[in-house]
Amino acid sequence: MENEKNSPLSEITLCENPTPRDIAEFAVKVLDIKKARSIKLLYVEDQTSIADYFVVCTGTSKTHISSLAEEVEFRLSKFGVSPLHNEGSRGDTWILADYGSVILHVFSADTRDFYKLEKLYKEGSEVDISSLLSGED
Repeated sequence: MENEKNSPLSEITLCENPTPRDIAEFAVKVLDIKKARSIKLLYVEDQTSIADYFVVCTGTSKTHISSLAEEVEFRLSKFGVSPLHNEGSRGDTWILADYGSVILHVFSADTRDFYKLEKLYKEGSEVDISSLLSGED
């Protein structure tokens, strides 16, 4: 992982006893700093019993996909939050990390387009995350 001293990642903190929304927003910030593309935060509690939020993003390569999921896991673990289950691994085009009420989906562009997860959960509310993003590409 990056040198902590000079990393913007070291500035991201998570409160004690975080809510699902806190965890989801934390993941969004990490993904943004690590250059994930097309980050979306979906509130899906009213549509499914498996989670309150989906965090969805696109990686630019299989290596990038892996590093995005690994970085979120690493950063959350520093605050005592670990995934209950992971699907996919290094070299896959879709990695899912289940944090209980928050599920992280990291896709390749083609896989994201094929599964159209956002369309499947279109009744869910997309959360405005513009204030969480750096605005840099």
